[in-house]
Amino acid sequence: MGLFDKIKHAFVKDKEEEQQTEDTTQEEVNKEATTEAEETKEENSSATTEADTSDEEQLEEVEEEPETFEPEDTQKKYEKGLTKTRKTFKDRMNELFANFRSVDEDFFEEVEDTLIGADVGFDTSMRIADELREEVKIKNAKKPAAVQNTIIEKLVDLYEEEGEKEVNELNEQQNDLSVFLFVGVNGTGKTTSIGKLARQYQQEGKKVVLAAADTFRAGAIDQLVEWGKRAEVEVVRGNTGSDPASVVFDAMTKAKEEQADVLLIDTAGRLQNKVNLMNELDKIKRVIKREDPNAPHEVLLVVDATTGQNAMNQAKQFKETTDVTGLVLTKLDGTAKGGIVLAIRNELHLPVKLVGLGEGIDDLEIFDPNDFVVGLFKGLLQEE
Repeated sequence: MGLFDKIKHAFVKDKEEEQQTEDTTQEEVNKEATTEAEETKEENSSATTEADTSDEEQLEEVEEEPETFEPEDTQKKYEKGLTKTRKTFKDRMNELFANFRSVDEDFFEEVEDTLIGADVGFDTSMRIADELREEVKIKNAKKPAAVQNTIIEKLVDLYEEEGEKEVNELNEQQNDLSVFLFVGVNGTGKTTSIGKLARQYQQEGKKVVLAAADTFRAGAIDQLVEWGKRAEVEVVRGNTGSDPASVVFDAMTKAKEEQADVLLIDTAGRLQNKVNLMNELDKIKRVIKREDPNAPHEVLLVVDATTGQNAMNQAKQFKETTDVTGLVLTKLDGTAKGGIVLAIRNELHLPVKLVGLGEGIDDLEIFDPNDFVVGLFKGLLQEE
């Protein structure tokens, strides 16, 4: 089953559940109306038996099992986290079709503007508009609902096509140390993401070491140390202004000595001078490779989803500077610009590895493309 078919299936299922809810509500209303008289009689008769049964009922109530609350599944997290983005898409689609007259060249230009405004990327928007021209002719789609569904179908098909060989799982080493290097500008949630991931690994029973290699900011070191306390993992640190590569060397040594499973390395996030940044990251990677020729196993760029196209620009710059293997997309739940995920895959061909779906310590998730697409587009399909 393709991604678009999954979205249609989820859409139909939701509609059926809505109908069942309406039917159930109506049945309850009818039942309540027909039992009013019986309830009056029961109130009179129950008064004589209430005293006899009250003790037994109290015992039964005590013996009832306490209500349990299941943790929210990942699909629900995506649907909840993408609420603002979904609303943005819906509002822009409503605006697009508000004055819809016919499928002509002016309409296709408006489609391009609509998609660019939804942060799916310039190249992606142009390609979708071009493919839509042909698809609308083939399907003979004329009504707004049919055209809107076709736009969504093309977006989903392109997203699925571009991600055929994409690997979203982290490159964890079995029975050996996994070394993950985190890069990104300050303020994107880099240190917080490291702390949350460390906590998850620690809860899985893995031994984790953190390296505070952003030695240019005392605040960054202190923040990582605090996350280390919360996650109950060790943090290797140096003094403010010390050589970041020396901190990484100490962390590699410590991780190997203690037979750690995971080493997470925080780095500086300055883009003002790309040459210095590139040299610094290269030096860090050389130190890592001296200890393990196959490491780092991931170079993860952390970007803030709320910044939209700025996140794309940061990704492009870092991709030019170092060998980025994947993205950590933070604050997806707090943005209306989640369409940037489509642009990142279609135009940068970088896999999203982790995604922030909330502010809680457990709200950093391994990115699931299927859950993302269903969460984003399911509520946008129209009944034809």
